Amino acid sequence: MQEKRYGLLTAITMITGIVIGSGIFFKSDDVLRYTNGNMLLGIIVFLIAAIAIVFGSLTISQLASRTDEPGGLISYAEKFVNKRTAGAIGWFQLTMYFAPLVGVISWVTGLYICQLFGIESSPKNSSLIGFILLCLIFLLNILSARLGGTFQNISMIVKLIPLILIALAGLFFGQAPEIISKDASVMKEAITSPGWVAAFAPIAFSFDGWSISTTICHEIKNSKRNLPLALIFAPLIVLLCYVLYFVGITSLVSVDTVMQQGNESTYLAATKVFGSIGARLILVFVIISVLGTLNGLVLAYIQLPYSLAYRGMLPCSNTLKKQSEKLHGIPTNSAILAFVLSSIWILINYLTQNANMIGDVSEVPICLCLSYYILQL
Repeated sequence: MQEKRYGLLTAITMITGIVIGSGIFFKSDDVLRYTNGNMLLGIIVFLIAAIAIVFGSLTISQLASRTDEPGGLISYAEKFVNKRTAGAIGWFQLTMYFAPLVGVISWVTGLYICQLFGIESSPKNSSLIGFILLCLIFLLNILSARLGGTFQNISMIVKLIPLILIALAGLFFGQAPEIISKDASVMKEAITSPGWVAAFAPIAFSFDGWSISTTICHEIKNSKRNLPLALIFAPLIVLLCYVLYFVGITSLVSVDTVMQQGNESTYLAATKVFGSIGARLILVFVIISVLGTLNGLVLAYIQLPYSLAYRGMLPCSNTLKKQSEKLHGIPTNSAILAFVLSSIWILINYLTQNANMIGDVSEVPICLCLSYYILQL
């Protein structure tokens, strides 16, 4: 049995650290496009999504309170549905969910680093930088689970800085009341247009990751108490941060600018308030934020092959479930497999971006993942 390494704080920061990170910074413009620039409607969509996630978390927390077997959702499916369903979910998560997410977040981190240092943010450059960072994050979590958990806690605090600063700047120096008043006057027309429903897609990406903490359920101290608490409080923290940032960024640089500039909006807003030097500092915080998301995903992903091997659901299960005594029980072979699969998906994402395909390789897996939650819950 693996050592209980993580407490309630790490469980909360893991969920919020995975969810808050990249999505809110590069999906706000998509939300506005789907709502035809109506910020108030965008806030309502965020609220609806958060309510759904809170109820989903409450449901998951009931399962988490009944077992602390390795695997999280896999163990819930095995215990409360059947082993065949658990195996299907596990294989999907292993090959088509975690790996694409890790690959895309690595690429996004590379994009922001290119922005920071003035490097051309081509698919090749951003993917290569992302791969280097992926190697470092995997090494951090393999060599020391404690350091990985500590970085998760620190990055959670750091990533709130740009969100809070931009939110406060927008509320004090922006035109939020005027924009909301204007949007409210045309709300009826905005709702009657069905296009706004598509805004749930980018918001699903922004909120994705809330259930990933169940993967390390067996490593959380008093998990039957702490994991349900984390699954309840974390989505509420995420909602507050998202709505404040969404209002702040839109108020500061205007709806049209956010929709036109996309990923550059955060830097533009920070430059407007803090100047070029301050904007670069904010960008550093954003990079740490995205790295926190990547770290949380990796922290969970390295346990997934182990969880499947623990149940004999993978070839070479005896090898994959071996734990290193020198590294305090880390399943190193499991971590290596997770790294290889993540690297493959970085390459696949590079190919799609280089071909100028719309979106990224994580969008379809996220939607499929949400669909099998319904089956399990």
